Amino acid sequence: MKKVLKIIGGLLLVLVLGAGLWIANVGWYKPYSIDLFFNRVFVRFLFQNPELVTSLVPHPLGIRYFDRRLADGSVATQLRQAAFVRSERDVLRSYDRAALSEGQQLSYDVLDFFLNTTVEGEAFQFHDYPVNPTAGVQSELVSLMLGQHPVDSVADVDSYNARLSQFGTRFEQIIEGQKLRESRGLLPPKFVVEKSLKQMQDFIAKAPNENPLYTGLKDKLAKLEGVDDAKRAALLARTETIIQGTVYSAFGRLIETFEELQTKVTANNGVWALPDGDAFYAWSVKQQTTSNLTPNEIHEIGLAEVARIEAEMNALLTENGYKDGSVGSRVVALGQEPRFRYPDTADGRQQCLDDFQKIIDEIDQGLAPTFAVRPKLGVKVQAIPAFKEASAPGAYYEPGALDGSRPGVFFVNLRKLDEVDKFGMRTLAYHEAIPGHHFQIAIAQEIKGVPIFRNVLPFNAYAEGWALYSERLAWELGFEKDPFDNLGRLQAEMFRAVRLVVDTGMHKKRWTREQALAYLIDKTGMGEIDATAEIERYLVWPGQALGYKLGMLKILELRERAKAQLGERFDLKEFHQVVLGSGSLPLPVLEAQVSAWLAKKAAG
Repeated sequence: MKKVLKIIGGLLLVLVLGAGLWIANVGWYKPYSIDLFFNRVFVRFLFQNPELVTSLVPHPLGIRYFDRRLADGSVATQLRQAAFVRSERDVLRSYDRAALSEGQQLSYDVLDFFLNTTVEGEAFQFHDYPVNPTAGVQSELVSLMLGQHPVDSVADVDSYNARLSQFGTRFEQIIEGQKLRESRGLLPPKFVVEKSLKQMQDFIAKAPNENPLYTGLKDKLAKLEGVDDAKRAALLARTETIIQGTVYSAFGRLIETFEELQTKVTANNGVWALPDGDAFYAWSVKQQTTSNLTPNEIHEIGLAEVARIEAEMNALLTENGYKDGSVGSRVVALGQEPRFRYPDTADGRQQCLDDFQKIIDEIDQGLAPTFAVRPKLGVKVQAIPAFKEASAPGAYYEPGALDGSRPGVFFVNLRKLDEVDKFGMRTLAYHEAIPGHHFQIAIAQEIKGVPIFRNVLPFNAYAEGWALYSERLAWELGFEKDPFDNLGRLQAEMFRAVRLVVDTGMHKKRWTREQALAYLIDKTGMGEIDATAEIERYLVWPGQALGYKLGMLKILELRERAKAQLGERFDLKEFHQVVLGSGSLPLPVLEAQVSAWLAKKAAG
């Protein structure tokens, strides 16, 4: 028996030592397999981003380690993360790409583009505005707690409260980063400070038990089975104490910091006004568009697209009896007609949400002839939370969980129903949900046999380009038979073309905020509130707005190339599978994928 035990013990020791060597190889050295390296990069990144883990897969394998934590946003950690990206880029490039399989080469190209672009932007890692009224960390943390943090058990509530308890530390890190930016002359536009201040002041103006962080948890807790009233009361009492003592105090200190900052900001300039602003914008354009187009080239593309779409809108309006005034003014007047408006009531808001869902359900049933793969994950429509609707865009999409436990959500801004034009609803639903963002992102999440970063890594021009392409595709497939629905599509495309002009205008050509706002309203007919939110978003997030039109133009260019080369053999379903079947890609990598597919088709 002793001999048997000794043999078993020896085998266990060998296994432990072998496991240790394997872990050391994967964790600290260059892994012998590039597939191990691909997964190591992602795992390391996840450990630095517990909030991302929650958004992807709430408490994976029942482990709540990540759900109890917030990311470390300190300056020191940000510098370490930059060094980590640089190091991993170098390790990736030490592999012989030519020796890899076709699938591994694709993963290599995707990851190399992402890591290298990030390394190229290392000098600008503090050129952003983390606190902002559009999607600032101060509101995104709250959105995480309300929309993505799971509350399926008492343990989840404990994790919720543990996370709230870390708001103080996280906000001190935000303040530290803000002070560093000030010392480097990296000051945000004036409106960023003013509107962020109001947003934060409004957030803490309510009693703790009326705050969304409390009421949202209370609603979820009420749905938990097997939890008696006394336990619920105790849990909520703990939440109320943390909100009052930690969360409100953290917001208060950030408010004080921004009240001091308010005395130092005077203008609403683009990033040209920052130190090395032109270089920062050039990098932002490359990162967001995954192209080598210059800001001036993009500006000219935008002007040409605006002129083309304006002519189409004018023809459609004239044909339907709207002949006088600029295109923008006619669209504004059209939107005021009662037939295109919902009553600004609770019933009107619910009807608006219900109608969006009907539009999504209708097209979802009619796409089988056009797509070989359909996502399993569902999508639902919700109103944007009241605490952030004032500065939020008209709509946005929030991806569902990788494990299918949380559906994708199409958020609609219902702050004022006179901003919702019925003739634009179909196009908006196609963009955000199906066959746009939800469709593309959910398909990517469900791809099998690839490194997990390929399931989740986003590239702006690809994702937004696909969503804008989806608007046109829905029209081509006959889902917008009403001419005014088509007007809504053209208005949305005009909106994205205008973005090419005003984003480069403000950040490169030194347009004023007011100049850009006037141009956007004149060309699109958008309401002033929506248009203001858009212009301010572009000022906060330079280059991001360029991805939509440039991505769409590239997908259309590739489709036309495929049609020309294949003739009658062109299959739209097959083309869509090539575009969607590998997940989100940099545009040069997407073009290479389509070219390889065409070469294979040509070879028979």
